[in-house]
Amino acid sequence: MAYAAQDLPGGPAVNQLNLHPPVTRIAVEQHWLHWMMLIICTVIFIAVFGVMFYSIWKHRKSQGAKAANFHESVKVEVAWTVAPFIIVILMALPATKVLVAQKDTTNADLTIKATGYQWKWGYDYLSGEGEGLGFVSTLDNAQRQMSNSGDVSNAPNDYLLRVDNPLVVPVGKKVRIITTANDVIHSFMVPAFGIKQDAIPGFVRDTWFKAEKTGDYYGQCAELCGKEHAYMPIHVKVLSAEAYSAWVAGEKKKLAAKADDPNKVWVLADLVARGEKVYAANCAACHQANGKGAGPIKPLDGSPVVLGPTADMMHAVLEGRANGAMPAWKQLSDTELAAVVTFAKNHWSNQTGQLVQPAQFVAARGGKFPEGGGSAAPAAPAADSAAPAQGAAAAASDAGPYQVFFETGKSVLDDKAQAAVKKAAEYWSAHKDGKIALSGFVDSTGNADKNAELAKERAKAVAKLLEDSGIAGDRIELRKPETITAAAGSDQQARRVDITAAK
Repeated sequence: MAYAAQDLPGGPAVNQLNLHPPVTRIAVEQHWLHWMMLIICTVIFIAVFGVMFYSIWKHRKSQGAKAANFHESVKVEVAWTVAPFIIVILMALPATKVLVAQKDTTNADLTIKATGYQWKWGYDYLSGEGEGLGFVSTLDNAQRQMSNSGDVSNAPNDYLLRVDNPLVVPVGKKVRIITTANDVIHSFMVPAFGIKQDAIPGFVRDTWFKAEKTGDYYGQCAELCGKEHAYMPIHVKVLSAEAYSAWVAGEKKKLAAKADDPNKVWVLADLVARGEKVYAANCAACHQANGKGAGPIKPLDGSPVVLGPTADMMHAVLEGRANGAMPAWKQLSDTELAAVVTFAKNHWSNQTGQLVQPAQFVAARGGKFPEGGGSAAPAAPAADSAAPAQGAAAAASDAGPYQVFFETGKSVLDDKAQAAVKKAAEYWSAHKDGKIALSGFVDSTGNADKNAELAKERAKAVAKLLEDSGIAGDRIELRKPETITAAAGSDQQARRVDITAAK
């Protein structure tokens, strides 16, 4: 595979035997340590084996040599204890100095969070020039397809290293990299900088570098993280101070231009076109460009979840599925989520005609999901009529259902659940003539009686908070728990109570 590419400046070389040419002071010191220790070990090796083989040859029995017989020698014992001790200290002192410097992430000019995903990197500029910027860096789709085809005869010199969005930093500035992961363990490694730091889900680690030369430098995820581990390159572009400032200004202009109004009402064609780009950047790696999936990755083309009610797919992209095998995509904007869901529902053979508006994802983040499927807007609304149309849509959906989610095995309302209940209470306080139905849900696994009892306890907890919020108890009806099957939604769907209008 390596011989399919040429030598790449800032990246791997085809016939490279030494460490990568360093561009940071830490990497230079690592090189010096490497050669110092290699030379010391080589000298010791030659000395020890040289004496040994000389003695074996010079004092062989055929030459009449006789073995000396002595019991002990204090001088020899002291010598073979002190000499190795001094050698180890001479090696340990400079190594410790470099290690301490390598771990000193204080006084950084720029702090960037690198988040590992299967199989891409997310970068967020947390402090310093560029604060507030953030993007996902994914392997170039053309190179992915080339790899999948098996024909790499025409592979470019940056084969499996080209990304859509490189990490950009200024030259001569201390950059702190905070690493974490969204799913499994990854590792952020750039050999030219002399850094390698694991990215572990639920933990935060950090490292730093200070590039002394401008240019493009490459690395890889250095921890086996799944079937597309080879498709997680790292591309760092080091710019001059002036060029970096210009890049930041340009990116902030793009960010402002792309900032979508979540209250905008989209037409189907525009939302599908936007969703196609979101899908290619975030979903195609697993579900494939043709929507057929691969191996354990389920297809989207013809999927019951995609063809079913809009709320099912909204739950999937916001909460994830299969214990994290499909990650949650909450980091995408409401418009991006609405676009990719609409795209999947109206692409390949999935011609549902359903359309999801960004405003529905705004509501879903607060626990209120739509009932049934969406529908395509017939045309783009005029500017003077958009606001009334949105207001009417919001008023029609204020009755719910409001979905209240619980943690596994618990019936206590957390902050998000309380917020959803109080939002429902606001609506029903203004509509005093209506009755309220509370429906608890359980899954089909485990003990059915215990599941049903837990669902009742959850519904009672919701009813109590509604009463505490001013809703009369005689307006609330507790319904029999309903069973959720695996095909009907994520595990979270079986840990909820719906607040709806009683019929």
